[in-house]
Amino acid sequence: MWMEQKAEGTRNQRIKLDQSPLSFEKVRKKALKHTMWLGFAFWTAFTFVGYFTPIRQLGIDALGFSVNAWAGFWIAFFAAATYINAGWMREQVCLYMCPYARFQSVMFDPDTLIISYDKARGEPRGSRKRDEKPADVGLGDCIDCQLCVQVCPTGIDIRDGLQYECIGCALCVDACNSVMEKMEYPKGLIRYATENSLEGKTTHIMRPRLIGYFVAVALMIGLLGYRIVDRDVMELSVLRDRQALYETTADGLIENRYVVKLANKTQSTHRYEVDIETSVVLQGFSASPVTLEPGELLDLPLRLHARPEDVGGARMPLTVIVRQMDSDDSIAEVESSFFGPAPKR
Repeated sequence: MWMEQKAEGTRNQRIKLDQSPLSFEKVRKKALKHTMWLGFAFWTAFTFVGYFTPIRQLGIDALGFSVNAWAGFWIAFFAAATYINAGWMREQVCLYMCPYARFQSVMFDPDTLIISYDKARGEPRGSRKRDEKPADVGLGDCIDCQLCVQVCPTGIDIRDGLQYECIGCALCVDACNSVMEKMEYPKGLIRYATENSLEGKTTHIMRPRLIGYFVAVALMIGLLGYRIVDRDVMELSVLRDRQALYETTADGLIENRYVVKLANKTQSTHRYEVDIETSVVLQGFSASPVTLEPGELLDLPLRLHARPEDVGGARMPLTVIVRQMDSDDSIAEVESSFFGPAPKR
């Protein structure tokens, strides 16, 4: 909506533009608006996909038009969703798709602070001259300017009372206060208030529902904090070669191929040692150190060799162990298998 206002002007100017005949100026403003929308939608999708794939490489691929198919599909999908939902559907998303309004009513009670219209002060509503006092003309403070309805993203009239479509943006509060200032009336005809306070009753701050919400939120924050502190600082996975269980080399050794995927999930550069633990007697293997930059994901090809008589079976357990060399506590392990020829009977 901010982009639309920058491209096409205020609400009244946009209405006038929509009703005007086709012209170069109309096309220019509409094209500018949609260009801004599409640019922002693409940026939103790009940054979102960047959470799941290295964003620096994604940016290089995007500039070179060489983004892989899946990344390109999700960027296009989320860009289209943003463009359609925010640009065209707008309040329809709030009315029919957003879950906020659905669970808001479940959490509500007469002591909940909500955006409310003070009927006792505002009614009966009606227009009047600026220098006329409400009491002199038998009216309330509401001048029925409809500004609160015009600024509402979902198009509701807050003066009709609490409605599930209200998203709590408070634009109606600002609009009404601006009118009260011009009329030299007290602000707060539309304000944050509780049902009990509007009816002249006492508002209860500490109540079982509020305490329950506080406990639930505290538990969630505590769990989130624990998961952050206790999170794995590295991620390890091991993929076997899918082409064959094993191969026999020219010098008669049994070869198994793997790809070790290692991710540094910290904000610092670290060195890691990749080691193997197995009962198979491996030939020529030694623990190898690797260095990873912050957030880097490394695919490390690994080939293990053993003599046929040292394998010990058709399938032997094998564990890939990665240790962070500057920390004794950071160890990741993944179990796999070493395959060889079945023993002769």
